[in-house]
Amino acid sequence: MIALRPLREDEYDAWDAAHRAEYGRGLVEHVGLPREHAEAKVERDLAHVLPEGLATANTWIWAVEDDRRVVGTVFVGIRDGGAWLYDITIAESERGKGYGRAAMTALENEVRTLGHDMIGLNVWGGNDVARGLYRSLGWAEESLHMRKKL
Repeated sequence: MIALRPLREDEYDAWDAAHRAEYGRGLVEHVGLPREHAEAKVERDLAHVLPEGLATANTWIWAVEDDRRVVGTVFVGIRDGGAWLYDITIAESERGKGYGRAAMTALENEVRTLGHDMIGLNVWGGNDVARGLYRSLGWAEESLHMRKKL
């Protein structure tokens, strides 16, 4: 059984660096942005959604724990009147063990506790594992952005 607990201050810097790197990598690999443009977008976006770090109002970063061992993180905020899942990451060595499914279920419970009945998210194109997990949990795709490089 997993648990979500608030990320601690002493864990934030490592999470922030890893999150920025992964977000930037996704922007380069999946969106096609040049590295410098991706890095600038990461800075702008995180300044907007996490201006006060862990103290940012209406934003939560949780550690996903299994028997007090951190196996991942969940980053969610309230925007436009609803919950938005900015990121869920399960450690690569822990993937395929059911932690993503359990973390998503725990997230749903947390969001209900916060008084919301819907969660939105974006997923990188090509991330069929995540899309399959979300669909199996009852998520519906609302739009799909496509592009062809010429």
